Amino acid sequence: MAKTKKVGITGRYGTRYGSRIRKRAKVIEEAMKAPQKCPVCETKVAKRISTGIWECKKCGAKYTGGSYKQATQPGLESQRIATRVQRELIEKSKE
Repeated sequence: MAKTKKVGITGRYGTRYGSRIRKRAKVIEEAMKAPQKCPVCETKVAKRISTGIWECKKCGAKYTGGSYKQATQPGLESQRIATRVQRELIEKSKE
């Protein structure tokens, strides 16, 4: 199949579903199919296996994340809060 210039990965939809929806799908699907950074070995070879499940092709680590991206905004926020709370508990225990 020939490569398309403008529509990219959403060329398979043809003229169906409307241009706005196809453009939104293009952004999501390109981000989903792009190589992601593995949190274990730090290489950009992690791929999506199924909804929310990601696997590193180099080290074989499997982990969960977002449906279309490796990490979601709420997930990153909760991780940041948990790290801060843990750091505060360590500081209190030292006092």
